[in-house]
Amino acid sequence: MILVTGGTGFIGKALIRTLVEAGYPVRVLIRPSKKSPRLPHGVKVNVAVASLQDERGLRAAMVDVDTVFHLVGIERQGIKENLLKVDVEGTRAIIHAAEDANVKKIFYLSHIGADRASAYPVFKAKAIAEEYIRKSKIPYTIFRTSIVFGKGDGFTTSIAQIIKAVPIIFFMPGKGDILIQPLWVEDLVKCLVWALENRDISNKMIELGGPEFLNYHEVVKLILGKLGTNRMMVSVSPPLLRMITVLIESLLPTAPVSVYWLDYLATNRTCSLDTIPRLLNLMPSRFSKRLDYLVGENWRRVLIQNIVKKS
Repeated sequence: MILVTGGTGFIGKALIRTLVEAGYPVRVLIRPSKKSPRLPHGVKVNVAVASLQDERGLRAAMVDVDTVFHLVGIERQGIKENLLKVDVEGTRAIIHAAEDANVKKIFYLSHIGADRASAYPVFKAKAIAEEYIRKSKIPYTIFRTSIVFGKGDGFTTSIAQIIKAVPIIFFMPGKGDILIQPLWVEDLVKCLVWALENRDISNKMIELGGPEFLNYHEVVKLILGKLGTNRMMVSVSPPLLRMITVLIESLLPTAPVSVYWLDYLATNRTCSLDTIPRLLNLMPSRFSKRLDYLVGENWRRVLIQNIVKKS
């Protein structure tokens, strides 16, 4: 049995669907909520309901589990969520429960740039979580990824919402010259499923990114082109943009961007271009070739609906 944490998220839903299609038995850990869980439609999975602070619930979720994909993360929720509680303490709780259940392998999804000394909370929290995993008794593989994109992501869809919500201009952090390496979600999922059968990556950290380096300005231009529109790029100093974002987050129950989202654009987030071709003999998709999901959606309406839904 494979246990997936964060299975209702963007990457988690794609992974669950692919695992089930490949014939693996899957259990999804979801936290208690009055709302129905956003599980993939038409995919049969086992469900365990427990928070990351529920020690007894986590032990029950681990029954008959031999592999854990630990994907949970709340940076998309912004400053109203507690990174320490979820990413750090939550990972420690998962590890303790997995050790007690004699889990054979854990896969953890982290970020390129994770560092305990980082000035950015997300990357500091991910690095601390990595350390808990490395010090555990369980064989592990840590995947540090670049920005992952696809239908339902929090990156390209956020940019699309901003473009449609704000006419004429687009606020660019600095010069927009920070390099990123967008990785299509389906390519990432293929890597994760491939890792299940590969013993050579045990107790290793692997960095995964897309097939090209793009600066943020280029990314926005490609999205504008796909949406068939244009905007004047207005350079804003990152500290000022951060202050504006904090204000927006405090006023709106939900927003297309968060302070943590801006952290991805604070410095270059890239790795070797040949990792996925070398490990999987797979050429990952170029960013511009996988943006069709942005077409035909009323992104202004999506933004309004999200705000109303959360208010």
